Amino acid sequence: MLGNLDKYQIILASNSPRRKELMSGLGVDYVVRTLPDVDESYPADLAGAEIPEYISREKADAYRSIMQPGELLITADTIVWLDGKVLGKPEGREGAVEMLRSLSGKSHQVFTGVCLTTTEWQKSFTAASDVEFDVLSEEEIRYYVDKYQPMDKAGAYGVQEWIGYIGVKSISGSFYNIMGLPIQKLYGELKKL
Repeated sequence: MLGNLDKYQIILASNSPRRKELMSGLGVDYVVRTLPDVDESYPADLAGAEIPEYISREKADAYRSIMQPGELLITADTIVWLDGKVLGKPEGREGAVEMLRSLSGKSHQVFTGVCLTTTEWQKSFTAASDVEFDVLSEEEIRYYVDKYQPMDKAGAYGVQEWIGYIGVKSISGSFYNIMGLPIQKLYGELKKL
């Protein structure tokens, strides 16, 4: 599958174990290349789905000067959007506990922006998923944070982990988007190349 990609060296610009797992599941050969300290700030007038798509393009632009012809770079950014605010990666244990308290018993959205870049062109898109959490007890929240250390995850949770098993009441949209890469949508875009 995806023989049309044979002309590219595919580069995943992410250290995320979840993104690596999902890319590997596509059955395409890729290498990981990351840069330190890529700016993930965004203009204050952006909202919701605009934010991760903007950041994914900014990440790609940071690589542009070192890209070679024939390379296809994939960058992504995921945010949790709750009550008109971004929940990014938590700062420490208490930050994670606070985020999970704020998600408990509520619905939120997960947006992932993905950018495909070569030396000649760039294309970006966003995927959205709605997630509803059941009410989480303080004990459940603290157990999850202490055992799974979700400080590297937007919204302080991994849907594929224990908290997803016991806390996610419903999902509308891509499960894999919530993990950090809307792999079905990415596959569709890669087929078009």
